Amino acid sequence: MANRPTRDTSRLLMDQSVPGRVGVVLPESDVPFQQLPDGSLLRAELDLPEVSEPEVVNYFTALSQLNFSIDTNFYPLGSCTMKYNPKINDEVAFLPGFAGIHPLQPAEQSQGALELLYRLQGFLGEITGLNAVSLATLAGAHGEFAGMLMIRAYHLAKGDTARRKVAIPDSAHGTNPASAAMAGFEVVELASDENGNVDMEALQEVAGPDLAGVMITLPSTLGLFDTNIVDVCAVVHEAGGLVYGDGANMNALLGRVKLGELGFDVAHLNLHKTFSTPHGGGGPGAGPVCVGDTLAPFLPAPVVVSDIPGNNGGTDDNTTYALAEPENTIGKMSGFHGNFGVLVRAYTYIRTLGADGMREISGNAVLNANYVMQGLKDAYHLPYDRTCMHEAVFSADWQKSRGVSGLEIAKRLLDYGFHSPTLYFPMIVPEALMIEPTESETLETLDSFIQAMRDIDREVTENPDLVRHAPHTTPVSRLDEATAARQPDLRWKRQTS
Repeated sequence: MANRPTRDTSRLLMDQSVPGRVGVVLPESDVPFQQLPDGSLLRAELDLPEVSEPEVVNYFTALSQLNFSIDTNFYPLGSCTMKYNPKINDEVAFLPGFAGIHPLQPAEQSQGALELLYRLQGFLGEITGLNAVSLATLAGAHGEFAGMLMIRAYHLAKGDTARRKVAIPDSAHGTNPASAAMAGFEVVELASDENGNVDMEALQEVAGPDLAGVMITLPSTLGLFDTNIVDVCAVVHEAGGLVYGDGANMNALLGRVKLGELGFDVAHLNLHKTFSTPHGGGGPGAGPVCVGDTLAPFLPAPVVVSDIPGNNGGTDDNTTYALAEPENTIGKMSGFHGNFGVLVRAYTYIRTLGADGMREISGNAVLNANYVMQGLKDAYHLPYDRTCMHEAVFSADWQKSRGVSGLEIAKRLLDYGFHSPTLYFPMIVPEALMIEPTESETLETLDSFIQAMRDIDREVTENPDLVRHAPHTTPVSRLDEATAARQPDLRWKRQTS
């Protein structure tokens, strides 16, 4: 068993404070002195620790080692795609010309940044087969909301006010129905068939004059490619609706499938997942929306356009770039034109790997997921026993019948040095364990993870209490997770004897 190293954290930084001890000497201020705000706005008590510089370094380094991260552990967190972020991406994003630029700088001072955004729009359009792109949306759900607003604007522009329903499969991401509802639509749930695909009979029942569109997560949260997808798009289009694609799982399709060629009208991409910049902890993110010709005039503003002398394809040194508003734009979705640092990382990722590298990512991601699936399917229930895509979704109901839940299995994994997979999602799978290894994990890592999962299954039978009370080797054991999330204790209190 690979126990993680722990650090004694009982002596917090405040407890080490000694009056008069100095941890840093600040240089003389190089900006004019400013008067403090009114005293009513200032805190009378701000009990900052007085410690040495090594104590500060030790403290924050120790804190950082308490967390699981993709730099230190296997992180098979399905749906969130906690994949490796090559450090070159960070280095490029930190270049002074990128890191120091301000979004309000005039276009003539920002040509390099605008060119990068323009080229990134082109790359994402090529990857999805949806050639018009806006980078302004800041996260996946933000992109979903923009997509649904565009679909609404499209129907209203045609004078079609009857289309109020959006159909969403029960295997979709949970944000899909929220985004549709926020855009003013009535959500209709579509059941999955016995193979995990959209039930075509259920779709036909809702494909009427009041259907605005469908939202499809492809591959689905079951980790499956919907083999009915072309027919799904055809049925929706015949009914006069549009097809929205949740591209959060594009890691499985890069270089192999273009959503536009399948029949999608709009899709978002999670750059902070498929194109690096892992977003554990809630950010940062970027969720550009890609659309076909039908919705191009409705894209959120701004988009980057080029003024190419002689229409020579952008090879002339005199090419200039500018921000523009599409003709019938739904307006701004954020204060500026996207989360620039994440966009730089995505651009670097794509340029570093190229077309062949993009295709290799999806191939290895699917290979790794199917390897894990085959290694565990006799120990953990596999509700949909078919080739998966980027992730494999198991059920812990076999273990539950022996008295151990999926949550307790996930806690026990921490003792083996592995982060938990996604739990209890999708909700149509009882005791769901969603495992996504991504393309960057080695065979040895996957074998170790498979063995750990099999060992835990054996423990469920031989020593269930060991699993029920896990973890045993982490700095903090079992927490009341609901209370910790809703009532976090973030204020230090001095220890009293």
